[in-house]
Amino acid sequence: MAVDPTGADLKEFLAEDPDGPVVMLNLLRFADGGRESYAAYAEALSGVILPRHGGEVLYAGDGGSPLVAERGQEWDAVLLVRYPSRTAFARMVADPEYQQVTALRTAALTEAVLQPTRPWGPAGARGAG
Repeated sequence: MAVDPTGADLKEFLAEDPDGPVVMLNLLRFADGGRESYAAYAEALSGVILPRHGGEVLYAGDGGSPLVAERGQEWDAVLLVRYPSRTAFARMVADPEYQQVTALRTAALTEAVLQPTRPWGPAGARGAG
């Protein structure tokens, strides 16, 4: 299962809209003991690394029982992280300090989704789910 983006993934990600703002949807499935490892990763990021690249956690929470989903589509945690641009995100993952802590994230997860999003329209919303 996928956990970390590849160089090809980042290249495609940057080609879509390198300078526009992006909110990354993070869907996380933890390995046994992974919550502790992910917490250490998140703490390292939130102190210096994320702010240095303009990132901001908008939401972080535990996943509950899905209301609508196929079997196996539930997630342990969900995060929304805003970056000023896709380029800023790419600079963050290339940052040597980030590279020192990314192994904590990799060890914490059995599966992940990193889905870039952008707002709808000027107000950022078109309706309710």
